[in-house]
This record gives sequence, C-alpha cells and structure tokens, in this order.
Amino acid sequence: MNAIEDNSYRRSWQALGAKFGSKWPRPQLIVCVSAHWLTQGWQLTVMAQPKTIHDFWGFPQALFDQQYPAPGFPAAAEEISKLLKQPGTKLPLALDVATWGLDHGTWSVLKPMFPAADIPVMQLSMDPSGLPEDHFALGQQLKGLRSRGVLIVGSGNFVHNLRTMQPGAAPNQAYDWAIEFDQTVAGYLENGDFAALQRYQSIKTAALAHPTDEHFLPLLYAAGAVDTTEVPQFFNTSYQAASIAMRSVVWGG
Repeated sequence: MNAIEDNSYRRSWQALGAKFGSKWPRPQLIVCVSAHWLTQGWQLTVMAQPKTIHDFWGFPQALFDQQYPAPGFPAAAEEISKLLKQPGTKLPLALDVATWGLDHGTWSVLKPMFPAADIPVMQLSMDPSGLPEDHFALGQQLKGLRSRGVLIVGSGNFVHNLRTMQPGAAPNQAYDWAIEFDQTVAGYLENGDFAALQRYQSIKTAALAHPTDEHFLPLLYAAGAVDTTEVPQFFNTSYQAASIAMRSVVWGG
C-alpha cells in the first residue's frame, strides 16, 4: 500500500527520484533485484514490454489496478547477460523472455520514484540456493554497469517477519529483536563491513528478523555494487507493524 498511499515512505521515494536528472544523472537503465523473483540459477528479463505483476492478495482493488508500463531493453539484457556470470561458474545469466516481468518489489518502489515509467527496467532474479557470498559476488559484477548509466536497485527489507506483525503499531514501535537486527546491519553498512554483512545469519536475532532470507538478499546485491569510498545515506528508518523495518539506503549521492 505504500506504493499508492500518501505517506512518509512514498514521499521519500518521490524525493529520491526527483534527485535523478537534477542532483544526479538520470539513469539510462534500471536493474532491479526483487525479493519476489526466485529461480533455479540466475535469470534476467529480456522482454521489450515487461508486464506488471500483482503478486499479492487480500488488498484493495486500487492496488491491483496499478500498472507500471516501463519498457524493457532486450539488446542491453542480452549484452548484460554475457557480461555477468552465474556465481561459481563461467556460465552467462539465463534470459527470461516471457515468464516474469516487473513484480511488486520492483514497481511499488519505482512508480513513486519515476512515475513516467519512461526508463527501461529489467529484473535480475535470485537463486535461493546460493550462499550469501554468491549473491554479494553477483552484486560486485553489477558494479561495472553503474559507470554506463545503470541504476542498481535492491528491493527487500532490513527486517521482514509477517508472522509476528502487530497492525496499528506506531512507526517508532518494534520488537526488540527487530530493532537490534536493523541497527546491527545498519552499523555494518556505516562501517563498510561487507564481510560481516555477508555473515548476517550469525546475528543472534537473524531467524526472527528473517524467517526466510529472500527479503534480505537484495541488500547484498546493492552492497556488492558499492565502491569502498561511497558513504551510505539512510532514509525511511522506521517500522511497520512492529516487525518490518522500512530502512532504506542509497549510495553514490
């Protein structure tokens, strides 16, 4: 609902998007790693017109009515798939020509940032069988794309436990374990300690913060694409329903 409600999260994404083309160069292409596309092996969308995927249920019709008709970029996808290698192998990324598109992990963030939907977007899937260092290593491969005008987006959550949600909890209210995990990970990023970041499963509250890992893994891709001289900038540092950390981070500004 943050994608369509007028709240602080959506306004922060709008403000971030407004910086591109003014303070920062406008992206020529967006590559998004979403928590919601898991595959065997890593894949890249290659379709010219990726569909808007409504991969959720139980929400108002207004959310299902949302579309994000950003174009794909088949030629770039084919080139990128050859540049990036499957972690642990020398095989190129597989290309998805019809199965996927833009799921809500992608469009719910990009729509407030770039409402015109005129920047080409492709999604990079995650192989959940990969180790944390595999996901980070693929992020390191993405780093070279940034100098070519590509914006790398990792869409997940610092803390994501839907089983323990407390609807109606104030933004400054969260479980102690949620706050501890959120702040521990933020500390790793502030210190540039990406080795510790890849060992996030050893944080004592990790199992509560992430009963499954797919909402944490996109952060590893974004962090992998970071230059060691870049300083993280945090925003949306509050919580929803006591068990979802909305903390967001941007590098390169």
